[in-house]
Amino acid sequence: MMLSFLAKRSLELVFVLFGVSVLVFLMIRLIPGDAVQIMLGANTEITPEGLAALREKLGLNQPILVQYWNWLSAALRGDLGQSIWTGRPISEEILQRLPITLELTLLSLIIAIGLAIPVGVLTAYWRNSSAEYLIRFFSITGVTLPSFWLGTLLIFLVFKLAPGWQSLGYVPFNQDPWGHLSRLVLPVITLSLPMLAGLGRVLRSSLLDVLNQDYIRTARAKGLPERVVLYKHALRNALIPLVTVIGIQVGYLFGGAIVVEQVFAIPGMGRLILGAINERNYPLIQGAILLVTTAFVLINLVVDLIYAKLDPRVEYA
Repeated sequence: MMLSFLAKRSLELVFVLFGVSVLVFLMIRLIPGDAVQIMLGANTEITPEGLAALREKLGLNQPILVQYWNWLSAALRGDLGQSIWTGRPISEEILQRLPITLELTLLSLIIAIGLAIPVGVLTAYWRNSSAEYLIRFFSITGVTLPSFWLGTLLIFLVFKLAPGWQSLGYVPFNQDPWGHLSRLVLPVITLSLPMLAGLGRVLRSSLLDVLNQDYIRTARAKGLPERVVLYKHALRNALIPLVTVIGIQVGYLFGGAIVVEQVFAIPGMGRLILGAINERNYPLIQGAILLVTTAFVLINLVVDLIYAKLDPRVEYA
């Protein structure tokens, strides 16, 4: 049953990724006018021979089906092409930046989930109390704060309260472990706070629904301690909607990382993509979008598996 579920979901993912690859491929080809000239923008120094050479290098002088097949087959082999400005393989540029973004998003995700669970439990357990209203106020505030504004506010506060704290830029961990971690504090807070607030609210609502179920009343009638009822019987089922939301939030988390990296001058995937957009480096944008989309689709597959594991009533169908 499990294997058939995996096979079915994997086949669905293949169709999704195929559709994404078509859209990403057509990104350049649907641009009105000469795509190469648009990529070069204001660069008027290139000769017609240079334009023709670049067009041939990008494969834009071939039939579109041939272009797609060449691009897709190369991408499946891990060859995403070359940057039109640096000439370096795109896979190298992505692999150089990707670990930085993965570290930032993973830390933010761990902190958001780790804090959202106690926040959700406490607000459900203390419902209609002053403590619950206070936590809900901060949760609503956290959800509504834009990342760029929150990041800028944190930089301003650190500049005023702790002017010696190096909060901007990036230092590799092997060069300066303390400097590396200290520069990640504010970006991680900026990314994790809105996610923490959203997940906490989802868990609270889910937990309140579960606590009103008959089997919870039965557990209480048996004289089980409230701690056992809450954590052993209620929380497991209340986590199911949370897992679904986490799968969706991971995509938004990566999108938020693009803005946060720009605010805190972190050279991750976000700055790479923004730089590629500013430079009209479409081959690099294609490769980055394809990679991010593939990661997002795989994460949702993992979420589906966790969802089925948490709730035995969910059939592998």
